[in-house]
Amino acid sequence: MLKYLKITLLHCMPQHVLSRLMYLLTRIEFKPFKNLLIRLFIHTFHVDMSIAERENPEDYKSFNVFFTRKLKKDARKQIIDDDFILSPVDGAISQIGYINKYQLLQAKNKNYTLEQLLGGDTGLADIFLNGCFATLYLSPHDYHRVHMPVTGRLIKSIYVPGNLFPVNRIGVENVEQLFSRNERFISIFETQLGLMAQIMIGAVLVGSMETVWLGEITPSKKRKLTVTEYTENSIELNQGEEFGRFNMGSTVILLFQKEKLSWLPDIKNNHPIEVGQLLASRIVLT
Repeated sequence: MLKYLKITLLHCMPQHVLSRLMYLLTRIEFKPFKNLLIRLFIHTFHVDMSIAERENPEDYKSFNVFFTRKLKKDARKQIIDDDFILSPVDGAISQIGYINKYQLLQAKNKNYTLEQLLGGDTGLADIFLNGCFATLYLSPHDYHRVHMPVTGRLIKSIYVPGNLFPVNRIGVENVEQLFSRNERFISIFETQLGLMAQIMIGAVLVGSMETVWLGEITPSKKRKLTVTEYTENSIELNQGEEFGRFNMGSTVILLFQKEKLSWLPDIKNNHPIEVGQLLASRIVLT
């Protein structure tokens, strides 16, 4: 009974209205309000401010500036080496493994397809057939900037409008095909390990997503499928470099082609991860 109540609530909540309200609230600059909001958040979610570039909560102009805070330069160790895949985020591994033909695992007994995830692009789905995937969840207390797992040149991006179901455990375990139904921004890169997709998944209360080359992508007024090809204006991002950020928490999905990499044996589901941590190594074919 409780399970069905949760599912009903997930489907009935005014997802976009709530997210828009959160967007406005988190940008209020009235000092007493934003300071209280920030301190309550730090206390509730046990945020470690000792690794933040600005440790004093009152130094942030708004809650959103605090939420997307930079870390100190020595807060995360990175081994820059394109023979390895680095974690692009702080968070935890929701699912990691290999794509079964076109099927990706969302949770126990729940799958979704590459074509659905990639906005109906069958050509892209064929490229990642039987490839590798990782679903990385960012909880509220995590660092919310997204980095590059490997050096790459952007060749295509796809904005896909959709729902804003929560991407926490309740949402993942109860909403069918959640990641292919939620709003998302897909970036396709050429890398030394073949093509890679780095996908930002929107969620309820995620007021907006942004990248370093476009700025704020959502909320979008048009809310229509938008495909951009990058053929002339080359955008290259180095391994470990900032890619974008969530203006509230969510999920990143990585896709790689078949027989290009191998996940490291100690990287498993529910494993906590940090930006720059080694996730996979290149497969050298002999």
